[in-house]
Amino acid sequence: MAAEARTPRTPRTARTPRTPGRRRITPGGVAADLLIVFWFVFSLFPIVWMLLLSLKSDSDQTTTYFSFSPTLSNYSTVLGDKGTALTSVDFQGALLNSVLASGGAVIVSLVIGIPAAYAAGRWKFRGSDDLMFQMLSFRFAPELMVIVPLFVIYHQIGLFDSTVGMIWVLQLVTMPLVVWILRSYFQDLPPELEQAALLDGYTRTRAFLTVALPLVRPGVAASALLAFIFAWNNYVFPLILTDSNATTATVAVTRFLGGGGQAFYNLTAAAALIAALPPLVLALTIQRYLVRGLSFGAVKS
Repeated sequence: MAAEARTPRTPRTARTPRTPGRRRITPGGVAADLLIVFWFVFSLFPIVWMLLLSLKSDSDQTTTYFSFSPTLSNYSTVLGDKGTALTSVDFQGALLNSVLASGGAVIVSLVIGIPAAYAAGRWKFRGSDDLMFQMLSFRFAPELMVIVPLFVIYHQIGLFDSTVGMIWVLQLVTMPLVVWILRSYFQDLPPELEQAALLDGYTRTRAFLTVALPLVRPGVAASALLAFIFAWNNYVFPLILTDSNATTATVAVTRFLGGGGQAFYNLTAAAALIAALPPLVLALTIQRYLVRGLSFGAVKS
């Protein structure tokens, strides 16, 4: 018998493929996007408000409305010589002190921390991990816990209110950071590279300087930038261990709040924005090394 003729099925309508890069709009996705936008607005609003406040005159600094006549006189006042008749803050000198103290602390940390990180990444001995954790514990300890003995010691040995004293105390903040970051970079380097150099007649020091160190330059740049930011933003040590000669920018910013018995919020906002520029400029300058340094060793073969 001839097979019964079957009615052919109607094929299902295939889904239209989405264009690469496009995504389906869903209520959940829209809510997530709105939440992200709200978070960014909430996070950036203090900076925008500070920028607006730095452009207000003395009569408008306590107002909350956005309609005002902007002025750049606050920036010229902050950067003026010894401030004004109402404020005697030497903000230019404070900026210079911050550059010297933070830069000096980073240099000391790199000179001592790079060999220490190399040794910690290459050699293991009994108690080496405990030693590294002990170094990292300096970052965990609250600054107020050690500020009183440091204050007494600095007065006794003559380091109070000096740039050398600030460099020495800020390297306590930056050194553990540099050692711990660079230690991981040296651990990611294959030791066969230095062994090949040793077989070619290089000394251990020369193999370190010519083989290992150039390969971790992005990591050095990243750790140096982070250390500089930590040293630049430090407030407790400069507040207690300096008076007038070695005052840093973080302390000088707050002194605009009480000059002449009046709080100059507009000058404080202008000073804070100026103080935030050096780390930002430094980060943009070494951005190429910073991106490579932060991503170094993230993908392993």
